[in-house]
Amino acid sequence: MHPRFNPFKASQEAYKAVMALEDYVQKSGLERRFIHLIKLRASIINGCAFCVDMHVKESRHEGLSEQWINLMSVWWESPVYDERERALLGWVDSVTKIAETGIPDSAYEPLKAHFSEEEMVKITVAIGAINIWNRLAVGFRSQHPIDKVANAA
Repeated sequence: MHPRFNPFKASQEAYKAVMALEDYVQKSGLERRFIHLIKLRASIINGCAFCVDMHVKESRHEGLSEQWINLMSVWWESPVYDERERALLGWVDSVTKIAETGIPDSAYEPLKAHFSEEEMVKITVAIGAINIWNRLAVGFRSQHPIDKVANAA
């Protein structure tokens, strides 16, 4: 895969607008683990290697377990996620795949059981924000950095 171009250099105004939304998400009061969960799960769904790489590293840096991070792609099969996280993961899946799901009651009801209306709006805005980042990164083929690997002896 070869990068197409850097969309943020092409339009500083667009970058500022997306960053303003991102700043809102970061200051929204949502728990940090929920923000990481939203960003990582949506990025996995959207096939955004750049964002998956970034959000795995951020999640790890903030102390989320390797198991919590590694099982995100098969969350429904793992008991590592608590009920609130599971409700949130179902919502992330449904909102991110809105054209396929139509966001059914089966995704809404568990979310409503664990979060206030205000929190549900903030969560949905956070999902929208990462979906914008994913579409820019995937659409214009942003490449994640390659980590240096220690040579085996």
